[in-house]
Amino acid sequence: MAASAALDISYQTLYSELVQRCMDGSFTSEFSAHGRFVAVEVKNRKYWYFDTPNPESGAQKRRYIGPVDDPDITKRVEAFKDLKADLKGRRRLVATLTREAYLPRPLMTSGQVVEALAKAGFFRLRGVLIGTVAYQCYSGVLGRRLNATAMQTGDADFAQFHEISVAVGDSLPPILDVLRSVDDTFREIPSQMDGRVSTQFVSRNNFKVEFLTPNRGPDDFAGKPVRMPALGGVAASPLRFLDFLIRHPVRAVLLHGAGVPVLVPSPERYAVHKLIVGSCRREDPDTASKAAKDRLQAKSIMEAMIANRQQDDLAAAYMEAWDRGDHWVAAIRTSLATYDDQFRSLLAEEIGKGIKNNDAEPSDYGLGGEPKEAISPGPR
Repeated sequence: MAASAALDISYQTLYSELVQRCMDGSFTSEFSAHGRFVAVEVKNRKYWYFDTPNPESGAQKRRYIGPVDDPDITKRVEAFKDLKADLKGRRRLVATLTREAYLPRPLMTSGQVVEALAKAGFFRLRGVLIGTVAYQCYSGVLGRRLNATAMQTGDADFAQFHEISVAVGDSLPPILDVLRSVDDTFREIPSQMDGRVSTQFVSRNNFKVEFLTPNRGPDDFAGKPVRMPALGGVAASPLRFLDFLIRHPVRAVLLHGAGVPVLVPSPERYAVHKLIVGSCRREDPDTASKAAKDRLQAKSIMEAMIANRQQDDLAAAYMEAWDRGDHWVAAIRTSLATYDDQFRSLLAEEIGKGIKNNDAEPSDYGLGGEPKEAISPGPR
């Protein structure tokens, strides 16, 4: 299938329905979807129990709930039946979207890790899924097939603002416990800057999970782990440019299992951010390959947004990044220079239209002609 080809409207509608149903389902029950309620008669009276299969022994773990004749308890049981029925329906939607519409399904480990963190409350606490696993969501968000060669990854990245982590007054369970519920070989990687804390975890098969937070302070903070009160004892690595990326995230669904409701960066911010970081990686074979993937992801999303006539949104993000100062401008220019003339011309024309619609001049943002005035340095 061609990159940026539009999805049939029926599949776009199915994806929108799945997003809503996943959001609804995430609030409906505290009970495992793998269990079931059973009514057990004891001394001529029926009681609800909840049976959960034990994968190791094969036996059922039984949990007492309450009497069947209690209307509030029975109402909760009925709601759970609806949830389980909806899970089956959501699985069918995911299968349709991946098998018929060819939307990307994450690797099993990626999907399981994101699902485990979602159930633990990561997105409820305003965390954001970033990186290539987030990129896999944008085909559904934009209603277009994106470049599939940029979707391969062996890690999952998660971000949260430090001030949010402090303010929410809640916390996930210990992150290592959450990850070991997926794969018991996960282990912490102690930070090189502070061995008392970890920002990364890795499994025996080298699947890596990393937690990040924006660095808006001096360069002295670079690389120093920041303790995150809401993230279950985890710290996060502070990164430049990340505050731009995770501001105003959007809801999406990762097409794993019955669909995993997530928060991801808005596509326009993701694309512009990839332009920036695609020029900032060190020049060695591994990071050069990552930089090329960054720029490919940016190109694919920008093409899709232009095809959708969303150039105003794309231009607004581009302008915001450009206005942040010389370091941001230089990074954007460096990445844009790697594209072919045809694509650069397309961007100049379409983003230029969006800039005009945002009451500004394209020449002030490096898109044709001379700027009216010099760009003043801003914060990095």
